[in-house]
Amino acid sequence: MTIVQDILQRMPAVGQPQAKFLDTVFATLLALRGRVNFRTLRRYCDYGERTMARQFRRCFDWPDFQQRVSTVARDPRSAVLSAQDASFLPQSGKPTFGLGHFCNGCPSRAERGLALSTLAVVEVTRRCACTLAVAQPPPGDDEPVSQPAKAETSVDVYRQHLRAQRHRWPPQVTSHGVDGYCAKTKSLAEAGRLDLHPMTKLRCDADGRFLSPSPHPKRRGARRQDAGKVNVHDRRRCASLGTMTAADQRHLSTAVVWPVTRKRKLRLVVVVNRNTPAKPRSSVLASTALALDGRKLVEWYGARFQSELLCRDSKPCTGLRDCQARAEAALACHCNAALATLNLARTAQLLEQTGAWPQVFSMASWKQRSLNERLLAVCIEKLALEPRWVKKHPSYDELRSYGAIAA
Repeated sequence: MTIVQDILQRMPAVGQPQAKFLDTVFATLLALRGRVNFRTLRRYCDYGERTMARQFRRCFDWPDFQQRVSTVARDPRSAVLSAQDASFLPQSGKPTFGLGHFCNGCPSRAERGLALSTLAVVEVTRRCACTLAVAQPPPGDDEPVSQPAKAETSVDVYRQHLRAQRHRWPPQVTSHGVDGYCAKTKSLAEAGRLDLHPMTKLRCDADGRFLSPSPHPKRRGARRQDAGKVNVHDRRRCASLGTMTAADQRHLSTAVVWPVTRKRKLRLVVVVNRNTPAKPRSSVLASTALALDGRKLVEWYGARFQSELLCRDSKPCTGLRDCQARAEAALACHCNAALATLNLARTAQLLEQTGAWPQVFSMASWKQRSLNERLLAVCIEKLALEPRWVKKHPSYDELRSYGAIAA
């Protein structure tokens, strides 16, 4: 892959052996079918199991590499926002670093495994995202850790990850998309200190208050701070924005409110979906950017979900959930390599794209394409070394023995 070679040449801290290893690993992950670990990877490349395990434990600046890949893929004319999302990986084994009970995506359900915090750069115009940095939370309660470390929560880990990687984002990024779990007071305050405006989702029963527009009365005492509680089912006091499009059934209403628990003003947008008139559904979106248009808030928050597709596509296609390593360095390298492989495939498609409109991306199709290219290269190599090889009409088992078809 020429993209990998060009980027690694511009990284002076990467030696030639490590650059060659990373190039081989990315190409192998892109064409491999089946589980991805040290034992299976060695079957489809020139490296042995011990060599791959040793290289996976070596130090490498993955955020710098991911930043360079996202810069190549990004269109400078497109609107850009940042996004942060958490993912769960089922894992077992007591010696595994970071093993604990985390939310697996189901409401009120925790499962034993690993958690990942993913930062991504999202292009709103072309509806695509690229991973920027990945961090693993510290070990859970089952591990022997100090008392101050036990006091840390997952929100604190996400805040530290956000603070450490803020300088890698494009300078035009001012909006930060997160899910409802990160709509905490500490998260909003941390984003404000980093000059970011979070866009998140609130519960319908959030304790919000309308701002009081009346002047100070001619009497003793302070002016009243609020003008009543917000009721998302009664939107007469909110400004109506109509629908997103003429044929859309999502009706938008907006207002600037004061949530009591968040302790700051928020731009609120109530989205009512009336595709089923008998049972309308409503959701509440919020942002700290008070001057942000409500339609733009809905559009940008919808683009945030592209960051969630990164882990979803990496789990079955690039082996994100197949790692059998136990050490912290090997786990970090495996997770970053899996997400970087997806970024490289996504970047290759964006470079081939001519228009500025969204296009469908299929990682399975790119894997099949890479597998066909590898099969063709093996056939050409065997034909050059042994011309009679092509006359044998190789069967499936023979092609698999040559490494052209993965198990």
